[in-house]
Amino acid sequence: MAGKPEVVETVDALRAQVAAWRAAGEKVALVPTMGALHEGHIALVRQAKTLARRIVVSIFVNPTQFAPNEDFSRYPRTFDNDLALLAAEGVDVVYAPSAADMYPQGFATHFAMGGPALGLETDFRTHFFAGVAIVVSKLLIRTGPDYAMFGEKDYQQLKVVTRLA
Repeated sequence: MAGKPEVVETVDALRAQVAAWRAAGEKVALVPTMGALHEGHIALVRQAKTLARRIVVSIFVNPTQFAPNEDFSRYPRTFDNDLALLAAEGVDVVYAPSAADMYPQGFATHFAMGGPALGLETDFRTHFFAGVAIVVSKLLIRTGPDYAMFGEKDYQQLKVVTRLA
């Protein structure tokens, strides 16, 4: 089993670590998650390891993806188990920001969604893809990865995220 990943909770700590890797000429891959990891997430980590020397996995249950009538508080949170799974895969950093770090007082960025974000999921959850777009954009900006790994389980979400790039 590989060593335990470093857990970083602030953007400053994340950027400092990534800057050190960049100074050493190392490639960085990001695997964004909301935790409650399963084999699909682990497959993304393994794929990332074929592309980059350094792996960052984010674990953040994004409140902007939940409407008031949805149960954000009941979303599974299995951080210790997730950390053990990621340690076994040799992940370097787990970025686990707080909601206050991701969305500080006065945060006012919003996305107007179109294209692949229209219909299907948004017929029932009109806020969902705007929340996804915000958090994915923030994670990409904060990490500045060479590669970002996204699952294909939710095709519409994958198309929305792909369009961000």
